Amino acid sequence: MSDNETFDQITMFGADWCRDCRRSKALLDSLGVAYDYVDVEAEPTAASRAEAISGRKNIPVVVLPNGKHFVEPSDAELQSELESAGLV
Repeated sequence: MSDNETFDQITMFGADWCRDCRRSKALLDSLGVAYDYVDVEAEPTAASRAEAISGRKNIPVVVLPNGKHFVEPSDAELQSELESAGLV
């Protein structure tokens, strides 16, 4: 997997057991933005893809179409970036 992977929409790598993942997912849902949710438990290559993007094993990893990514972002940080990128 290349760390040059590109995304045409917001993509979030996470897991159901992860509290920060549930929080970020709830924020995206409440903002009404389209995103692709990749479950690192259900998809065999997802965890390694997320690690290749972020350089870390932490989740969630949220990737924007402009290539920026965030690891365990706060709600304020994620919402601010989505607004700056014109995604909300």
